[in-house]
Amino acid sequence: MKELPKHIQRMALSRDLKPTIRVGKSGLSDNLMTEISEQLASKDIVKVKINRGLFDKSDIAELWNHIARTTNSTIVSVRGNVGVLWKG
Repeated sequence: MKELPKHIQRMALSRDLKPTIRVGKSGLSDNLMTEISEQLASKDIVKVKINRGLFDKSDIAELWNHIARTTNSTIVSVRGNVGVLWKG
């Protein structure tokens, strides 16, 4: 895993960065994973928000790891039901 650049860390923690992907009641579909991959191809970082109550709190960490593995990305930060992925 690469070292996270400081500017990526700052961008990820900024409140100005709005979620561009929302996981709704349909859950994590193949189309959603494709959309995350496409956004990562065009941007450095993507912010993903998961609807509250959709998954158990114990499953959220595994869900973020699954998204990162599937999209070949790195988890920059996770806070509650919002996470930021980096294509590096």
